[in-house]
Amino acid sequence: MGVRRRFSADFKVEVVLEILKEEKSISQLASEYGIHQSQLI
Repeated sequence: MGVRRRFSADFKVEVVLEILKEEKSISQLASEYGIHQSQLI
């Protein structure tokens, strides 16, 4: 089993703002940020 990662509030805000811009798909953003796309929806 892997180590659970914790994301800072700043990181979460950055990701949400990127999602709201709608310039990239959820899949692209998940790949860029190194997280699974189900964590973004």
